[in-house]
Amino acid sequence: MTATQVPAPLSSGEVAAFEARCRDWLDARLPRRDTAAREPNYAIFHNLGHEEEKAVIDAGRAWQAERVDAGFGAIAWAPEWGGQGLTASHERVYAGVEREYLAPDRHETILVTVELVAPTLFELGTDWQRDWFVRPFLRADELCCQLFSEPGAGSDLAGLSTKAVRAGDGWQINGQKVWSSGAQFSEWGLLIARSDHAAPKHRGMTAFMVPMDLDGVEVRPIRQMSGGSTFNEVFLTDVELPDEYRVGEVGDGWKVALTTLGFERQSSAGIVSAGGNTTDLVRLARSLGITDSAEVRSRIAESHIYERAQALMVARYAELEQAGGVPGVEGSIGKLVWTQNLKRVGDAAASFLGHRILADTGEPDTFAWAQHLLGAPGYRIAGGSDEIQRNIIGERGLGLPREPR
Repeated sequence: MTATQVPAPLSSGEVAAFEARCRDWLDARLPRRDTAAREPNYAIFHNLGHEEEKAVIDAGRAWQAERVDAGFGAIAWAPEWGGQGLTASHERVYAGVEREYLAPDRHETILVTVELVAPTLFELGTDWQRDWFVRPFLRADELCCQLFSEPGAGSDLAGLSTKAVRAGDGWQINGQKVWSSGAQFSEWGLLIARSDHAAPKHRGMTAFMVPMDLDGVEVRPIRQMSGGSTFNEVFLTDVELPDEYRVGEVGDGWKVALTTLGFERQSSAGIVSAGGNTTDLVRLARSLGITDSAEVRSRIAESHIYERAQALMVARYAELEQAGGVPGVEGSIGKLVWTQNLKRVGDAAASFLGHRILADTGEPDTFAWAQHLLGAPGYRIAGGSDEIQRNIIGERGLGLPREPR
């Protein structure tokens, strides 16, 4: 298959057969959403104490390991890594079926580990790094956070100031990172640091895997307005790393970062299932008895249209990548569509509920939507801000002049 050939879509028979396999496996393990007597969770960012959040993560890790061991957790990966060697289309079929069930929350830290760091190390890591990290990360036996953003750099990742200095056969790291989701629960961190101050800023960076329990690594949780502390500051003081923990060549940190961010945009656009969606809006409208309203039906239809557009964009991205092609700006477009639809869904739910969204009165499926409404703006920053995505689309996709820097 050449780089320009896209795999043929699954036939209706193939889809039905694979859906049946997925459903048989899930039926034996999870309750269906439409039969479970459990209050829906529309939280986008967790509002939990440390032990509660750890329990959520532990349940998600166990579920991810069970999925991988059964062949449903890394479907497009080769069997030696715990996959079935199937296609991105099979992954989407499984994801759609699993949404019909009350599965354990995979948590953002698990998604970062499984969907971002594991494929980055598979693409750019050494043979030792692949053998050591990839399968444990795919099973979520160990977790990894991103140590990218810094207080003084904002969305300009290349403007980072954390230093990596040669120290004998290894490296010494000093600096500060921020907004590192799940750092307090992670065994590892994927770090980008400046290793050459004389080089142009995009060329003077190097990537490392950092054990989070090393001397000199300090994690400080950041309290969010929703109440949780998923995000963290991470301080690195005279942290000693062996060279075998370096990812890619010296000075290739920008390549490592872009690879991870590419997976992040793809994940944010199509894999993350945080918050409510159109199906939840339909259930809410029915419970409120307002499905005959033209405005209600219009809001639901608009949300569904954008969800479908997002799914098609992600499909194009994944199939082109699997065929050996180089995706362009699809990830950025899909991420924008997804974040905007998060707001669209939240606004629709708020309009349906009115004052009932404001306080927890015990009435089901009402105040739970407040977590969606509070969290949705956060993903306009997480995974690369909306402004950065628009710059990428304009400059790399449409060929527009670069924004003045």
